[in-house]
Amino acid sequence: MTCSLQELCLPRGLYGHDLERLDALVERQGPHHEGDHLFRIGDKFGAIYAVRAGSYKSYTVDSEGREHVLGFHLPGELLGLDAIYPGHHVCNALALDTATVCILPYTQLSTLASQISGLFTQIMRLMSKDISDTATLAGDFTAEERLAAFLVGLSERFRLRGYSPNEFNLAMSRRDIANYLRLATETVSRVFARFEKDGLIAVDRRDVRLLNLPRLRTLCESMGNPQH
Repeated sequence: MTCSLQELCLPRGLYGHDLERLDALVERQGPHHEGDHLFRIGDKFGAIYAVRAGSYKSYTVDSEGREHVLGFHLPGELLGLDAIYPGHHVCNALALDTATVCILPYTQLSTLASQISGLFTQIMRLMSKDISDTATLAGDFTAEERLAAFLVGLSERFRLRGYSPNEFNLAMSRRDIANYLRLATETVSRVFARFEKDGLIAVDRRDVRLLNLPRLRTLCESMGNPQH
């Protein structure tokens, strides 16, 4: 597979014929532009998507029209795992910026996973991570702990992708961050301002610099090891 993100979303150490078989399944799609949907609730399930570039958010809308953000998905991360059981998507996926995906047809992928060591395990690990992240947010934590965990988690995710863990752009809006963290938008803006005043971060619109990553990690220690 020519994708440089292979080790993030697929098993390490996949070479030769196994790599060629997996690469033969992959289709590329995009670019999607900000506001474009990758899939919507109710769409028939047929494939898992690996983010190749850009970012997406997954979300649902309740019966009263309120949006609930479920997660943000960066290059090397998978989308569409929600639909494996019901056979249709139970959330929406929306591009936050110019983004592309690799399409992995599920029927062929599941067959291949039974033949390639580590592929099934990796898919299960990624599903488990989604469940773990949701469980973490369900805890009774302060706004400061939640935002610190979010920033630390993003830092680690960017580090794994070879980018700076201390300086990055937030593709998502403050409103989306607040929704995801189960906080009011005004609360998130206030905590951002407090973190900046305390010298923990520097913010320029959506560009964020983490000035004191150890202190941010200390703030969210009660939440375990955030990998959001």
